Formats: sequence, C-alpha cells, structure tokens
Amino acid sequence: MVRYPVQRSKEPRRKRVEGPVNEQILQEIGEFCRQRGLAESTFGRRAVNDGKLASRLRNGGRITTDTLERIRSFMTSSTDEGPSRRKMLFDAPPRSVLPAVTPPAPSVASGQAADDPQRNFRFFDNRQKYLLFVNTCSEKWEVASRVSLELANIHPRPPAVRVFDAGVGDGTVLARVMRSMHDRFPTMPFYIVAKEISLEDVRLTLQKMADRFVEHPASVIVLTNLAYAEAPWLSVKSVTAASSMVWKEVALDGNTAHSFEEQITALEPFLGENWKARVSPKSGNPVYERPVVLVLYRNDHRFLLDQVIPKPGGTVAEYDLVIASQPFRARASLDFKAKRVLAPLARALGPGGRMIAIHSYGHDPGMEIIHKVWPDDNPFVHSRHDLLKAVKHELGTAGRDLNFNAYSDQRSLFRYEMHTLPSEISSSIGTSTLLAAWNAAVYVAQIEDDRLSDVHSDRRYVEATRDVLQSQGGLWFYDESFVISHRRD
Repeated sequence: MVRYPVQRSKEPRRKRVEGPVNEQILQEIGEFCRQRGLAESTFGRRAVNDGKLASRLRNGGRITTDTLERIRSFMTSSTDEGPSRRKMLFDAPPRSVLPAVTPPAPSVASGQAADDPQRNFRFFDNRQKYLLFVNTCSEKWEVASRVSLELANIHPRPPAVRVFDAGVGDGTVLARVMRSMHDRFPTMPFYIVAKEISLEDVRLTLQKMADRFVEHPASVIVLTNLAYAEAPWLSVKSVTAASSMVWKEVALDGNTAHSFEEQITALEPFLGENWKARVSPKSGNPVYERPVVLVLYRNDHRFLLDQVIPKPGGTVAEYDLVIASQPFRARASLDFKAKRVLAPLARALGPGGRMIAIHSYGHDPGMEIIHKVWPDDNPFVHSRHDLLKAVKHELGTAGRDLNFNAYSDQRSLFRYEMHTLPSEISSSIGTSTLLAAWNAAVYVAQIEDDRLSDVHSDRRYVEATRDVLQSQGGLWFYDESFVISHRRD
C-alpha cells in the first residue's frame, strides 16, 4: 500500500532558503544535538515534524523561511529550559522538561501539513516489514473471505463478470476471490483489472495467475499502474501521459499451468523496463514514470473473449465488484480518502455493482502494544461512518443511484490473527515470535521508520510485546468494512 499526498494549504507560496544557509543551520543543529544528547532524527521530528530534516539538508534539500524560523525557535525554547537527556522509552517526565515546539507543526493526520513535500512520510517503502506481516498474519485470508461474501449480492451482466482490485498487493486476496468467483460463476467470462504501482507486487501477483488461467480459462486479467481516477477506465487524463502509455496484450498459448507460467515469467524484462516509479516533486509519493496496461488472456479463448478484451483508448468501467482493501494510509486526511480514492471507485460501479472497502479499526491487542510505547498515538482517525458521509458529500448528485451501507459492528468488523503455535505463547516466548508480533503491530499502526529508530535502541519494547502476548494469549487485529452499492436498473 502506498502513502498519498495530504491536502495543501492555499496560503501564498513561502520563500525558500538554500546555499550557505544550509551549512550554517546544519552546524547549529549538530552543536545543539551534541549538547542535548539528541539524535538528529529526533531533533527534526520534534522541531518540524521531519525526522530526515538533517539528511535532506546535507543532500542539498531546500527549506522555507517559515521552516527555518521554526527550527531556530525550537532550539531557543529548548535552550531556555536548560539541558536535558534523551527521552527513554516508557519514561514519564513532567511536561515541563520536554522541549516545546513553537509554533506546532501541522500533523499528517490532519491533512493540513505545510507545503513542503519532504514531510509527506511514506510507511510502506519497507518491503521486509510488508512481507513479514503478510506471511505471519491471516489478514489476506480473512479479507478474501469477507470480499467473497459479496459475490452473492452482485448481478453480473453480459459479456463478463467485471471486478476491479484497487491495490492488488501480492495477489493473495485476488487469487482467493477468483477461486470463489469460479465456484459461483463457473461458466461466465471474467474481466479483472488490478491496480498496483509496485513492481515487486506485480511480479508476485503474476506468479499466482497461471493456475487461475487453467481453472477458469475464460478470463481476461489486466494489471495497471494508473491512478485511482484513471485505472478503472484504463485511460489517462494527461495528454503527455497518454502519448507515453505502454499497452501490452499477451495471448497465452497452451493449456497447462506450466506453459502459462513460462510465458508469464518471460515478461520480466518488459516489467523491469516499464513498471518504474519515481517520487513526485509535488507530493513526495511514488508515481509511475509512464502509464502501463498489461492485458493477459488465453489465446485459445480469444474468440469467446472478443467483447471482453479491452482496447486502447478507454474502456467502460461498470464493475460488478470493486475491492478496496487498505487503499489509503490510515492517517491521511478525510478529504483525500473520499475525494481521491473512494469517490472515483464508487463512480466506476455498474448497475447492481458493489464496492467493499476495508481498513484497520484498532481497539485490539496490536494497538495495546503501540500504546505501551506511544501512549497518545491514534492512527485510525476516521470511522466507516465518517468515510461514507464524506464520500456521499463528494459525489453529490452523482451519488443518487448509490446506497451507502455502514452496517452494524457485528457485520462490519472482523478479526485476523498472527499465526502462532499453542506452545509459543508461554512463560518464555521466543525472540522470533516477539519480533514478528512487534513488526505486525507497527505495520498495522503504520509507524514510520524514523520513529522506530528511537525506540529500537531500547529493548524494553520487546517486554511490552511479551506482556501483551501473554496477557491476551496471542495477537490479533480488527478490520472494519463497509459497502457502497449501485442500484439495479
């Protein structure tokens, strides 16, 4: 899952400072940190909510005059309070000894951060955390099971069952949903579009598709790196991007999973050359270098799928099912979630179609671990009710044909767990289990790496994890789901 840009302030553009000022302020920061016993990342986060401030300045990054004033104001106010040591984990010193931040830095969760894109942290860059979480927790299984329940409520129309996955990840959820689709609609053609900007996730997803083409040969599977407002229609709004779009159609020969796998693996050079991302200079988030659409189907079913295979120039959306599992960062602004993600996906629904959205809920042992380390942290700032209200407002009259279903907690909430053996949760829990549990907790809570570096120097976070696992008999999390459905004609 990627981090998305926060909403920008409409204030006048601030003047930036650079050159010798960078060297001077770096010297001041270095001297301040030595005297106070602070890490540079801690200084940057406390002063201007940017743990990588010093490293960015060394690499030639620019700051605004407002940021410069906040840095010096922080150092002045901290100096006035006298020397202090580095704050240790679980310490509870009086508030008076903690350095004040004047003026307070706008929080990422509020969506009101200043216009410096370098403060737009991205959590999901750490692939090792992601893979460890996916392989030690059952979230993908439970999400697929919850999504599959919606198949009983959709009403497909010719020529195919149409599904859009808004962030396919490693393909585990999609592969499981496709098995459920085949069980319910064994003879209907499938048209499946999966959005993903990560090259590694696209590779993992493609590895799971060879078997799907064998079990359900009448399938058209499309992978794309387009944005949420573009991907359902496989078209881009920018003329420049449209002129550089890469559209590749692959008709798979043969009828065995082995032959399909060989042909899919042969796409590696194409993916490596074209599925590239860069950091947006405006938002600080990953965006595609060039738009790519990859279409796969079985060559021996080309005739049957002629009306299903998409063609360049834009296609009809009208999906029967839209899967939006963790499509945005939990701390993103409500306006961003509704305007940039959920509203475009709702517009892509066809008559009788349903969009199921799933995000983390909290109020579980995972958050208990987080609160032992960061007592005031609250990453899950918007409930399903907040999101549905915001989407309904964003759509306006375009939402007249939609139903917004929050449901009760009993139907909306579901639980997933970290895989452990019964013997692992005992008086002496193994280090590997503790680290896996800690990784799962900080992954779900979307704790940035610069915040983790401060607590990893103190091993007491392991004790916090052990206490929760022993008191709860394991580790589990809650996800929250809601549905936006399109009325039938």
